[in-house]
Amino acid sequence: MTQSILCTLCGSLANFYARFRDIGYYKCSKCQSVMMDPGSYLSSEKEKYRYDQHNNDVNDSGYRNFVKPLVEAVKHYYSPEDSGLDYGAGPGPVTAVILGEQGYSIELYDPFYHPAQKVLNLKYDYIICCEVIEHFKKPAEEFAQLRFLLKENGSIFCMTEMFDDNLDFMSWHYKNDPTHLFFYHEKAISWIKENYCFKEAKIRGRLIHLLV
Repeated sequence: MTQSILCTLCGSLANFYARFRDIGYYKCSKCQSVMMDPGSYLSSEKEKYRYDQHNNDVNDSGYRNFVKPLVEAVKHYYSPEDSGLDYGAGPGPVTAVILGEQGYSIELYDPFYHPAQKVLNLKYDYIICCEVIEHFKKPAEEFAQLRFLLKENGSIFCMTEMFDDNLDFMSWHYKNDPTHLFFYHEKAISWIKENYCFKEAKIRGRLIHLLV
């Protein structure tokens, strides 16, 4: 196993950090994030199979409660008249469904479940990424695209579990999902803010808010 790779977000040197189930993980020397060895990524078929096993019922009360902070954040900043995109919506786009019930209009995009490219030709007031950014194989390219899709004064709302230096990585449940490829440190969010020209980046637990 190689001792270093290039960070898939910031391009800096990422050194070997841990090994779990014969998969290597690397920690970036600059943005401090931890990432899976790209050589261990699942095939597209196995990746989709994994997503198909998730709880995708938009009427499940636990699922709806889980995304409540994301729903409330969108409602705080935007009105039903504003345009939204659920990026990486999956088969059960519960955040978009809940907001839709309250009059919001949100387009869906997902490479497996909602692959219509036409929605990527539009601009949006806000973009939702609910438990999505940890799946990015090329986070630098994905964030560049997300930034391009935003209107002036737009926002990206993300939900993910953040990595920090105090957690016990080997016992951390979040890394056990083989489709979770990149774990963001606070310094990575700061790097995204600076390099993709966001005015502000807010982190509140699992919720990340990037404002243009």
